[in-house]
Amino acid sequence: MSEQAEGSRGGLFGTGGRFSGQVDPIMEKFNESINFDKRMWSQDLRGSIAYAKATQKVGILTEEERDTIVAGLEKVMEEWAAGTFELKAGDEDIHTANERRLTEIIGPLGGKLHTGRSRNDQVATDTRLWIVEAERDILKDIATLLGASAEFAREHIDVLMAGYTHLQPAQPIRFAHWLMSHMAAIQRDAQRLTELIPRANQCPLGSGALAGNAFGVDREFLAKELGFEGVTSNSLDSVCDRDFVAEFLMWHSLFLVHLSQMAEDLIINNMLKCVDMADAYATGSSLMPQKKNPDALELLRGKAGVAIGRSVGLMATLKGLPRAYNKDLQEDKVPLFDAVDTVKDCLAIATGVVVTMKPNPKMLLKALCPEMLATDLADYLVRKGVPFRETHHISGACVRLAEEKEISIDTLTLQQLQEIDSRFEEDVLKVWNYEESVERKSSIGGTAKARVLEQIDQCVAFAQKLNDA
Repeated sequence: MSEQAEGSRGGLFGTGGRFSGQVDPIMEKFNESINFDKRMWSQDLRGSIAYAKATQKVGILTEEERDTIVAGLEKVMEEWAAGTFELKAGDEDIHTANERRLTEIIGPLGGKLHTGRSRNDQVATDTRLWIVEAERDILKDIATLLGASAEFAREHIDVLMAGYTHLQPAQPIRFAHWLMSHMAAIQRDAQRLTELIPRANQCPLGSGALAGNAFGVDREFLAKELGFEGVTSNSLDSVCDRDFVAEFLMWHSLFLVHLSQMAEDLIINNMLKCVDMADAYATGSSLMPQKKNPDALELLRGKAGVAIGRSVGLMATLKGLPRAYNKDLQEDKVPLFDAVDTVKDCLAIATGVVVTMKPNPKMLLKALCPEMLATDLADYLVRKGVPFRETHHISGACVRLAEEKEISIDTLTLQQLQEIDSRFEEDVLKVWNYEESVERKSSIGGTAKARVLEQIDQCVAFAQKLNDA
């Protein structure tokens, strides 16, 4: 039997088989994925070890051959872990690189490993293993952000601030309540990410190129060996399904939108001197000596736009693909890896920003204005039996009178208020108290101190549950 020719195609796919000529060097570079999919080296080797064991169980390998292959794969794993693995010309992707090195270590026996297996089910397996591990790591990082933010909110529970709608003064709230509002969104993100894992954590190995495995390998054994929750149900779908990548990209775009919204709030409050950002998360100007720019927050805001692009880009790639595997699917790796890296970086930055920022109670209080208590004025009459729709108009008339007189609404006299509505009594003057206003919002989720502390405790418990999972 003639020795397979070595060439630019590499020892695994060289001339002498289907191909009689060498590949164009430009095409070789265009086609390869080793420069980015090498980060799945561990998952690829684990999959190969499990597959060697499965093929021994159906008689493709003897026990001795299995042990030799497994030992060789473990040697390759040691090289990757130590940073001594050497890539060579022809290492098109992580699968061919690992198999090439295995064959160098144990000889021609390495060629038996790929029996009945395709890089189609191999890459699907590697990617699923990789993404599940990444998602679980991200959940731990989210737990850190949630826990740190909750304790920061507890520390500043008595600080009041202005709440806005349409960027217009609305009602007084607690600073802790504002921070917990963003953590409520992050908790939903954690729930959604948790729900993605079972769908991603299904084993496609044993599906072959598209039609299944011709040697009857036990796919449930493979799933158990690799820690999957189950096996994929259809071999054709198994090799081309990238829903789990698309779902993660959609998830990360929404998650980064939520971080972007928090960043925007902080940018505005930083501009108003209500919150000071630590030097560690700010930069200066190359021209203006006085500048302290909230670049960490602006980058958090900017990352969301790129994230949305990644998600839309992959969906556009997937939309026209016929069954089953197509090389287009190689384009899922870069956005996936970038997405995971970005999410982890953003979580670290967001956590650092939160725990080091300094709310300025004096400036936060200054941002409050008595007009924010106009609803409380309306509620005052509601408590005296006046329908709210009527009290809404009455309070609005008080606001208009104060504007016409160019005075603050809380300086209107009892006589002036009674000229608008005779049901105002002397105790109406107690309405103009921000602390009492936030305390009156005492239903679940409201701004009352006890309710905000409940939100904080719930957030801490949620974070602990993520860490314990």
